Amino acid sequence: MRLIRKAVDTLRDGGIIIYPTDTAYGMGCDLFNRRAIEKIYEIKQRNAKQPFSFVCADLSDISRYAIVTNYAYKVMKHYLPGPYTFILEASRMVPKILLMKRKAVGIRVPDNHICLTLVKEFGNPIISTTVTSAPGEAMTDPNDMTERFGNRVDLVIDGGIMGPELSSVVSLVDDTPEVLRKGKGDVSAFQ
Repeated sequence: MRLIRKAVDTLRDGGIIIYPTDTAYGMGCDLFNRRAIEKIYEIKQRNAKQPFSFVCADLSDISRYAIVTNYAYKVMKHYLPGPYTFILEASRMVPKILLMKRKAVGIRVPDNHICLTLVKEFGNPIISTTVTSAPGEAMTDPNDMTERFGNRVDLVIDGGIMGPELSSVVSLVDDTPEVLRKGKGDVSAFQ
């Protein structure tokens, strides 16, 4: 818990952290800190038209940041926590910097104790973008991440070496499931 509190303090101070999820390591910051989000865009050399997803603590937390229909709720209740990013229509709580043209957002609830404890203790969602060495190549070793990003992020949480698999991305907008990326989570029910 001491290390979780240190990470929470770092996030509250506007810092950027690297943390484990149930798929790959994520790079993140406070959902409501625009400057930190811009810094992550810079670190990742990512186009601002490609919004980041974010991690919520649980299903009730998701309903604050997205429009959750009965259908979407049933789907997410079945699959979360787990290796999925669900695309939903955003609520007014989501900062504009994270919205696509369609006003939809990607939301995760990873099945990882460190990640979920961190988000619960922090009290706000955390930006979630995969830590990569090159586009599409997830980094797996926290020591390599510290070496590569140590001077650009404020904290790396070591959750051990993880596989490079990404989450499956499924849009639930308009209650029409659409698989946008096939990853670690089984998507056969959505095809």
